[in-house]
Amino acid sequence: MDPIQAVAPPLTGRVILSQDWLRASFLHWRVASDAVAPLLPPGTRPDECDGSSWVGLIAFQMARFTLVPGPALPYIGDFPEINVRLYTVDDEGRRGVLFRSLEASRVLTVLGARTVMNVPYEWARMSIRRSCDAIDYRSTRLTGARPSSRIVVRPSAETVTDDPLADFLTARWGMHTVLRGRTRFVPNEHEPWPLRRATLVSLDDELVAAGGLPGVTDRPPDSVLYSPGVHARFAMPLA
Repeated sequence: MDPIQAVAPPLTGRVILSQDWLRASFLHWRVASDAVAPLLPPGTRPDECDGSSWVGLIAFQMARFTLVPGPALPYIGDFPEINVRLYTVDDEGRRGVLFRSLEASRVLTVLGARTVMNVPYEWARMSIRRSCDAIDYRSTRLTGARPSSRIVVRPSAETVTDDPLADFLTARWGMHTVLRGRTRFVPNEHEPWPLRRATLVSLDDELVAAGGLPGVTDRPPDSVLYSPGVHARFAMPLA
């Protein structure tokens, strides 16, 4: 399998888009691989670290969304996002993420991502606010059963370095998605995450349960991390 490493391998293939991920909070829970496996596409299996699989609830500000080689897209390329993701490895040994949902406040972005890359974006009413030393992320989906999430995180000044679990959870150099009936790997790269420890102040979440893992967010997360952000690039999907 690909090694777990904080530094991205060089992208192969043509770069198709880039984006900034800012004010990112990472909440993670241990989950049984048997619970995760049925949620994954053909040709992939749960990736494990420290004896278990993991589910992530990731909140951040998307900015400077760019379809390369064009300019950054105004308005539709700048929005809050909260995603639910699992950790995958495919038959080629490529480690990635599998998104169960991605909440976003721009309906055109939602429609475009679903149409072009089959990524399960959902239209939501969202906000990110800083309150004293904490960051408050809120989302309410505007379709279906309208699951919501509110995450309040307090970043610390303690930096995270040489932490194998933190690298496993954040240094993921591609995603798996199904395009035209086939599981594909979409590689990405960015600078190493500048990570800090963080404290979860409060959490009221329905998104992880809506993504197929009920009961997980009823207990405290096993990892809480924060980063001011990175600039990411994606290349063409690989077979």
